[in-house]
Amino acid sequence: MAAADSDSPAAGRATWRFSRPFWVANGVEVLERAAWYGVFVAITIYLSRVLGFNDVQAGVISGLFSAGLYLLPTFSGAYADRIGFRASLLLAFGLLTVGYASMWVLPALIEAGGLAAYGREVEFTGLELTWYKWLFIPVMLVVMVGGSFIKSVITGTVARETNEINRARGYSIFYAMVNVGSFSGKTIVQPLRVSLGDEGLIVLNLYAAGMTLLALVLVARFYRASRPAQRAKTLAEIWRSLVAVCTRWRLLALILIITGFWMVQAQLYATMPKYVLRMAGEGSAFSWYANVNPAVVVLTVAWITQLMRRRSALASMTVGMFIMPLSAFCMAAGNMIASGTLFGVSAIAAMMLIGIAFQGLAESFISPRFLEYFSKQAPEGEEGLYLGFSHLHSFLSAVFGFSLSGVLLQRWCPEPTTLPDAVQQQRLRALAGDAPWPDAYAHAHYIWFVFVGVAIVSAVALIAFGVITRRLDERAARGA
Repeated sequence: MAAADSDSPAAGRATWRFSRPFWVANGVEVLERAAWYGVFVAITIYLSRVLGFNDVQAGVISGLFSAGLYLLPTFSGAYADRIGFRASLLLAFGLLTVGYASMWVLPALIEAGGLAAYGREVEFTGLELTWYKWLFIPVMLVVMVGGSFIKSVITGTVARETNEINRARGYSIFYAMVNVGSFSGKTIVQPLRVSLGDEGLIVLNLYAAGMTLLALVLVARFYRASRPAQRAKTLAEIWRSLVAVCTRWRLLALILIITGFWMVQAQLYATMPKYVLRMAGEGSAFSWYANVNPAVVVLTVAWITQLMRRRSALASMTVGMFIMPLSAFCMAAGNMIASGTLFGVSAIAAMMLIGIAFQGLAESFISPRFLEYFSKQAPEGEEGLYLGFSHLHSFLSAVFGFSLSGVLLQRWCPEPTTLPDAVQQQRLRALAGDAPWPDAYAHAHYIWFVFVGVAIVSAVALIAFGVITRRLDERAARGA
């Protein structure tokens, strides 16, 4: 406990020494994020190639999967306050281990010999012709509930185990751990696919289960809260706050506008993996491409926040919103470059990386200032409860962004094995540069044009929101 005492307000200075629960919580956060991002970056491919869902079904299911993780934490957090953080973490990692292990076991229900199709140049239908693939739904719910506890309890532990003097450093460590986990989890996907083919998508879930099982052991052995819990919020209080957020027109309008940004951002997981595999080839390291986003955010967010410190939150968000159409256009441009190569690599891969980098840059302008604006709209003393619903935009964008992705992929960039053999062969020749793209893929970039439109509409809507709210505030000031 000496570490906690050295950072007490009386000490008058901040150090990098924190309590054991703080470090245990951040350590298991790395493991949990590595598990989640490793699985989630490939989730739509797992759903389609292993379990046999079509693009639309995979989009809807993975969208609901992600959406639940943004809606549930406020409610699970209230329950965690009642049963204690240690018990909540044990419950969470137990559920996650069971859930990920089930995602590993589920494909074993494939008919005898089905697994032999992995890594060979034959069509693999997974569980397409059986009802067993729908067992993924209860498995998804187990992972969703377990993950929702992690989001609320880890951030709650950081808050409890720090004080006014060292809290900023505490959250900077937490943010770094999230990104370390994200990077490491997505990095493991490519080596598994290279060595095992699509069977690597199954083994990936075993890796995730191992990470969360290790976290479970660490919590059981080392986690003991050093500070007492605060009063738990009741579900009635949380529900009233949700209703209040949805009835404050400024917050509701801003949530809907920012949803447009996050719908485009969601394509990093919804569309990009399938798109690059189908348009740039099976060797494309889509999981490594996804790592460009957190890398850009980590490198730029502090600098951009400092640059925009004298500007309003809406001004900073507007800059980011107008970067997003450029991001989506770059992703479309790869398919429009006649030579098919850029900087010595596939033009689709190169422009995808540039587009993802612009996404990260836009996020640095938007995310911190959105939370700032949102918190200022909350009644005094209820900022924390209101911020629990600040990610409603992520809930909405996951539902609509992933669902739209499935429809667009099926229309302009379909799963090759669903097409006639002649079309599949022409696609392979097009990938090698020996033939034009077949009609089924010739307009694949239209997918990104749709998201260019979504981003432009959202950016213009944010400008209109700023003008309207400013005029209303000026009118209210004159009336006062």
